[in-house]
Amino acid sequence: MQVTATEAKNRFGYVCAQAKTEPVFVEKDGRIDSVILSVQDFEALKAASQSTNLAERQKTFNQAHKAWISEQNARFEKSGLWCDDLRVW
Repeated sequence: MQVTATEAKNRFGYVCAQAKTEPVFVEKDGRIDSVILSVQDFEALKAASQSTNLAERQKTFNQAHKAWISEQNARFEKSGLWCDDLRVW
């Protein structure tokens, strides 16, 4: 469901009731500005965002960028760090 901000303000009870069955998109100045969700939908989103911990994200990153990581490691083994021979004056 999509309503304007004025409609959401004037019919807040109805909008809250609709949010229990589907997300309600609130439009302001012709663009979607906010979304009203039921508590169950919000809790599900919150749980989903917290379920991926750092180790899982690192594993996913390493799998997705395996070739690039190997290239960088090979470059380091061959040349060392780019700043190894910099001198502080």
